[in-house]
Amino acid sequence: MPPKTRARVSKRTASSGKDDDGEAAGGKRKAAAAPAESAKNKESSECPQFCHWLMKSEPESRFENDIDVKFGIEDLKALPDQTGCWDGVRNYQARNFMRQMKDGQLAFFYHSNCKEPGIAGLMTIVKEAYVDHTQFDKNDVHFDANSKADNPKWSMVDVQYQRMMKRFLPLSELKKYHLQHRATGGPLKDAALFTRARLSVQPLTPEEFDFVLSLEDEEPL
Repeated sequence: MPPKTRARVSKRTASSGKDDDGEAAGGKRKAAAAPAESAKNKESSECPQFCHWLMKSEPESRFENDIDVKFGIEDLKALPDQTGCWDGVRNYQARNFMRQMKDGQLAFFYHSNCKEPGIAGLMTIVKEAYVDHTQFDKNDVHFDANSKADNPKWSMVDVQYQRMMKRFLPLSELKKYHLQHRATGGPLKDAALFTRARLSVQPLTPEEFDFVLSLEDEEPL
C-alpha cells in the first residue's frame, strides 16, 4: 500500500547542474552519468550491504517547471507524523542504494545545493523501497516517459524525522577531516561524500557513521 502520508519530497541536488564542490553534477535525473541501466538492475548478492546512509536534499527554493523543489529537514519535520516519501531519485546507483535500505536504519539528512551544505540532522527509514509514483506523473518534474507501469524503473523509500544534529556539520569541516584521514588512514578517507560526491543517496560504513556522529559533540575544526 502507498504510505499514509504521500508528501512531496523532491530531491534534486544531482540534477541542479553543480554538486557541492562545484563540479558538474551527473545526478539523479541524468541517467547518462550512471552506468547502463541493465548493469544497474543486476542486484548482485556480492554487493556490500550497508546499514547507514546519507541522503541529500535542497533546503532553499529553486524552481523547475514552476515547481519549487525545496525540501529541507524543517520541511520533513513539519509533515504529519514527521514522515514523507523520498521521491524523485533518477540515478541508478542512488536508486539501488535505496533498494538496499531496511526499516529502522538511520540516515543523515544532508542539505545540498545551498549557501552552506552539510549535515543537518538524522532520520529513520520507515518504509522499504517501493515504486516511485512521480515517474508516471506527466505534471511532475521527475516524469519518465520511458518507465512503464508493468516494469517501473524508479523506487523510493519513506523516511521519518528523528532529530536535528546538536550542531550543523558543514561540508567544509567534513572535507578537512577527509583530507586528514586520506593522509592518516582515518575513517573518512574513502567516504562517498568525497569519492562519489555526485550521488544524492550514499552509503556509510559503521566507522564513517560513528565518526561523523561523534563530531556533533566536538568543537568545529
